[in-house]
Amino acid sequence: MAATIIDGFAIAQEVRADAANRTLKLAAQGIQPCLAVVLVGTDPASISYVTGKEKALTEAGMISKDIRLPADTDENQLLEIISELNTNPSVHGILVQLPLPKHIDADKILLAIDPQKDVDGFHPVNVGNMMIGRRSYLPCTPNGILYLLKRMQIQTNGKHAVIVGRSNIVGKPLAVLLTRKEYNATVTICHTGTQNIASYTKQADILIAAAGTPKIISADMIKPGAAVIDVGVNRIPDASKKSGFRLCGDVDFEAAISVASYITPVPRGVGPMTIAMLLQNTVEAAEQTLQQ
Repeated sequence: MAATIIDGFAIAQEVRADAANRTLKLAAQGIQPCLAVVLVGTDPASISYVTGKEKALTEAGMISKDIRLPADTDENQLLEIISELNTNPSVHGILVQLPLPKHIDADKILLAIDPQKDVDGFHPVNVGNMMIGRRSYLPCTPNGILYLLKRMQIQTNGKHAVIVGRSNIVGKPLAVLLTRKEYNATVTICHTGTQNIASYTKQADILIAAAGTPKIISADMIKPGAAVIDVGVNRIPDASKKSGFRLCGDVDFEAAISVASYITPVPRGVGPMTIAMLLQNTVEAAEQTLQQ
């Protein structure tokens, strides 16, 4: 029997609608959630991501404060801009689109963002609070994955989750969150140093592929009946497409669909959830100002 395809796009629309409703309630109290989106340079993928985020913010009734800077922007200039945004009470969240040009130290920039406005959840203060279970802004992609699991009623309690990939953006935070008592999963992380990855992936009740390598997970690496979450977004050549490429995930979707019980497609799987959770974090940041 073919796997149930998890429609991340439809579920993300539900989250975005909730964020829009919360935005309306804040408007009644004179507050309009505002996210400052900072883009340095003209990287096409970054421009595409930022444009998508800005469109989603506007549709939810929030303000997208669009700050686009030339690629040769000085690091100190960028730090000054962030300092101004930190002290601006009308700005509730700050997002600096990565990657930054090579002459700018990304760690220094992320550290400069006020943790209370770090709606990406990347600041060490938020990461530390996440680690010990204190309130923090959760990284958007891992939080989106957890929402998908809950929304589809995929059990995590006592299950073995195997994550392929150890990035600071997805793999590591997701492992921490899945081990919280509310999810109660046993977690294994595989990476480039793991020998015989298939021996681990075939044990997974929940398999999360976040390696950034096209179709690295084949059907014979999946335990029959496993839930498969594909985080990969890879561009591969395709002459039949106008763009000359098409998107594919880290999982061989066409083969895996006959083995898994649930699976996310690429696109319209995890990707839309990332932006939806960013909206949720931005609304939460605006709501926090009512308690200050």
